[in-house]
Amino acid sequence: MGAVDGFQIAGEAPAGPIRPRRPVFFDDAELEAHGGLVDPVRQVEAAHASAATLVNAGRSTSDPAVTARLIALVEDLGLSTLAELWSERPARSLPGALWRLYVLREWVRRDPQEASREYAAGIRHTGVDHAVAGAAEPPGPEELRALLDAVLAGVFDGDLAVALERAAAFCRVVAAGRAEVSDGEPAARRAASLLDTATDLSVSATLWRHDALT
Repeated sequence: MGAVDGFQIAGEAPAGPIRPRRPVFFDDAELEAHGGLVDPVRQVEAAHASAATLVNAGRSTSDPAVTARLIALVEDLGLSTLAELWSERPARSLPGALWRLYVLREWVRRDPQEASREYAAGIRHTGVDHAVAGAAEPPGPEELRALLDAVLAGVFDGDLAVALERAAAFCRVVAAGRAEVSDGEPAARRAASLLDTATDLSVSATLWRHDALT
């Protein structure tokens, strides 16, 4: 996949040993053969319902194995499946926020060297955000992988608003580092996109605290 909200992700993640059933998508001819086009309203409802179901499933159990499985959802489903479900929803919605968290984790998982280089460069410009994000010192590849796993764990077994704020802080640190270590207009655009993502995640955290993130 290409750049998504400032994260450059190449290729598709390998499937894990367990393959949950993927949603079925048809072209127009196939849809007509099945009785007509998919109702876009139902697609929207499915996106929000699936996001709520996922969060509720994680928050209704204290089993760490369940939390670990939800964190690694991309390895089971594939990032493209989550994109089909959630990527078109507004950034300041539950499916939109979850999509950005999983993309962020996948970027770090697939390109940990770049992530750690940009994050380390951004720390001196964004000390408070570094503290909020909670990355271990020094913030190397393994530390950033652990950080993003911890952020997603917070969605399911902690304060979801705090998880969103940690992700927003992470984006701000990376954006500052990217502006320093990368030259050219594409890098500048990606840094600006990350700042937009940080704002959306922060607003989503506020909405969650007011029971308004759906």
